[in-house]
Amino acid sequence: MSIFLWGALPYVVIGLLATGLAWRYRYDKFGWTTRSSELHESRLLNIASPMFHYGILFVFLGHIMGLFIPQSWTDAVGLNEHAYHLMSLFAGTAAGILAIVGIAMLIYRRRTNAGVFHATTANDKVMYVVLVGAIFMGLWAKLAHANIHEGYNYRETIAPWARSIFLLSPRVSLMESVPVLFQVHAVIGMALLALIPFTRLVHMFSAPVQYLFRPYIVYRSRDPKQLSERPARRGWERIDAGR
Repeated sequence: MSIFLWGALPYVVIGLLATGLAWRYRYDKFGWTTRSSELHESRLLNIASPMFHYGILFVFLGHIMGLFIPQSWTDAVGLNEHAYHLMSLFAGTAAGILAIVGIAMLIYRRRTNAGVFHATTANDKVMYVVLVGAIFMGLWAKLAHANIHEGYNYRETIAPWARSIFLLSPRVSLMESVPVLFQVHAVIGMALLALIPFTRLVHMFSAPVQYLFRPYIVYRSRDPKQLSERPARRGWERIDAGR
């Protein structure tokens, strides 16, 4: 089981992520979207969406720093283990809580607003369960194995294992001694990565670069007097009508 979870499963996930993104881009470009529901309700969305997105962004950056920046590098710049632990504990907890509160509000909105609820697919429901599970388990694992003085140093076990995956030599033995809560968090996290290409989360790989180069939209107005004097007609209207 250890060999499968920490040696084989990561490559299955990477394969699903890569091929899923390629398939989605090739065959479902018009579906490569968040399927915005702002038209149904915007008041709660304008509060909950920034909370979730900022929270999950800082959670993501924290994972990148914790997993892929070796401890020796942070020590070299004067950030010792205790200082890193305090930063991870307070900043990571704040980001996790912000993301949890934000997504809880989004789920509440999706469940209580009829228009938004009817636009929710089974795919969305699975995505929400896995996403909430990943964030919650990460927060639980962190708080369950940490206090103000010390905490579990995952940079000695989980981080080297994560980097070894990309070196094509996974160090499975490192994950065998990791606390169960962190192991569960890692498995749910891998499940979330595998789901990304097949859900609305795919939009995280998009950037509105074309908006920087698209032509201006030209708006033309008509004389209101002409519109009021001319009788309305059924059917198509010529573009140059009324000139």
